[in-house]
Amino acid sequence: MIKRDNTIRKVLIANRGEIAVRIIRACKELGIKTVAAYSEEDKYSLTTDLADEAICIGRASAKESYLNIPNIISACDVTGADSIHPGVGFLSEDPNFARICEDCNITFIGPSSETISMMGDKSRAKKIMRSLNIPTIPGSDGEINSVEEALIIANKIGYPVMIKASFGGGGKGIRIANSDEELKKEYYVSRLESKACFHSESVYIEKIIRSPKHIEFQIIADKYGNVVHLGERDCSMQRNNQKVIEESPCNYISEKLRRDMGEVAIKVAKSVGYVSAGTVEFLLDEDNNYYFMEMNTRIQVEHPITEVITGIDLVKEQINVASGKRLYFTQEEVSLSGHAIECRINAEDTKNGFAPCSGKIGTLILPGGTGIRVDSCIYSDCNVSPYYDSMIAKIIAHGRDRNESIKRMVRALEELRIDNIITNKNFQSWLLEQEEFLNGSYNTEFLSNKLVSVNEFVK
Repeated sequence: MIKRDNTIRKVLIANRGEIAVRIIRACKELGIKTVAAYSEEDKYSLTTDLADEAICIGRASAKESYLNIPNIISACDVTGADSIHPGVGFLSEDPNFARICEDCNITFIGPSSETISMMGDKSRAKKIMRSLNIPTIPGSDGEINSVEEALIIANKIGYPVMIKASFGGGGKGIRIANSDEELKKEYYVSRLESKACFHSESVYIEKIIRSPKHIEFQIIADKYGNVVHLGERDCSMQRNNQKVIEESPCNYISEKLRRDMGEVAIKVAKSVGYVSAGTVEFLLDEDNNYYFMEMNTRIQVEHPITEVITGIDLVKEQINVASGKRLYFTQEEVSLSGHAIECRINAEDTKNGFAPCSGKIGTLILPGGTGIRVDSCIYSDCNVSPYYDSMIAKIIAHGRDRNESIKRMVRALEELRIDNIITNKNFQSWLLEQEEFLNGSYNTEFLSNKLVSVNEFVK
């Protein structure tokens, strides 16, 4: 495949679900043709219906379809797609996939393979940050290669510690140890999880920051060295290291702290020659000290809340900078308007340990009205597959201030109706009622401390 220039004319979407629908919509507004690469399981999905073309890339399992690089590259060749958008998850942060796209002269709508590799290796990324004098969480200087080495480091920085997969993400490959005995066990478990999820046994150690806020800064960068941040998102409402509710801006930080952390996020991106949309993630302790945690080299699930408070379409900008265009705005031109909250609606049974649910949806009523946005891929009578992630919709509420956005989200959840499938709707409604959420004082440990029994919140 030979491209005469950087112009993007046809995008193959190597993903599924709501993010694939989101990308199709952005492409349509840009006048770009789309190809939905789908598994046999997703033949009758909203993605295949909305795209200009659709091509099957394998059987139901992700390994045989959405992770099948040869089939995806072949799909580009067959359809004449000159670009690939990887979405989130699957191959979106796989440097090998990005490198193959580069070698095949296919535009990868994301950062370069070198950048993905550099920042995807979490222990390597921390080394880079230390060289820039950016605060990092105390821990190992890089990969640890034995349990004996792990014990030495843990005793030096003090328990509790976290063993993390070097190439991890999505909360996987993370284990907590409170003593030498626990560390000996969890070290090996973390390596096994890392190998199973990320095809690498590489792990590193960090000291646990007690009761932190998880704050991430959205950045966008073009090929001409222009890097802009679009404010922060508070992603502290988590269960098992998985985000549940996100909001922007964070009502916990001052304007000065926002400015300082934003400047650091830009410094991080510039230091690695970053191009595309990305997220720089920090932990913020109880004394407002922040520590670099990692950089996600892709669009985030929670990107809509940034879009609604800035008025900037992040997916469009991803595509524009990938085609060689300059950012059309500067840092001084970015302004945050109001407050936004996102609730992730998952097909899961909260009475049964949040076990994923599947089946055919009956009646479906999605919320609407002023300040409500819904990103989803579901429709009446569609099937929710057991093969993939359980998230089926994202509800975004935007208001003049945090109070109004919360009230709109409460109303939106009341309107939402998804028959025949168990969802976490009631759980989300319960969260919005909690005093800690209402006053913004929650942190990443809130749910682990609060959920003594799931019966406490299931109505």
